[in-house]
Amino acid sequence: MKIQDITDYLSAMDGILVLKPQPGDGTPEIAWGDLFFYYAPDGVVPKSQPFATIVTKNYPDDDTSRLDRPDAFRVNIAAGSALFQTWTADSLSGGDSDDVVIAHPVYSSQKWLAVVNPGPRTSKTVEELLVAAYQLARERFHRQLRSRHGGRGVG
Repeated sequence: MKIQDITDYLSAMDGILVLKPQPGDGTPEIAWGDLFFYYAPDGVVPKSQPFATIVTKNYPDDDTSRLDRPDAFRVNIAAGSALFQTWTADSLSGGDSDDVVIAHPVYSSQKWLAVVNPGPRTSKTVEELLVAAYQLARERFHRQLRSRHGGRGVG
């Protein structure tokens, strides 16, 4: 899988907002070139975290995935508790192996999973995890919308 494959896969879903920070848009330089995926059918960046991200470089205190290698990237997925438990039952430590589902090296306590350089072993799994994270984000968005409108059938 390439970054564009993941972006195209997610962009085909209803209500997806993709942010790609770049110079001049007011975002921190460290985020330039990375991608952030939100469920935002109104096109407005929600106050919540994205449900998936793609990072293309090491961040401070997050270099175990060795993203300083050529063409290396990591897809990060807010999988939710059940899927997180399923995929990390044997080990909660992040790793630097490519094409393997791991607990996110920094955000495992928030139930994020990650895959460095997804390939043949994980491409189908990454798609399934992204769909699950999308569905969770979509449910959360509509639950919050109903809550703001006093429980009326909005959205």
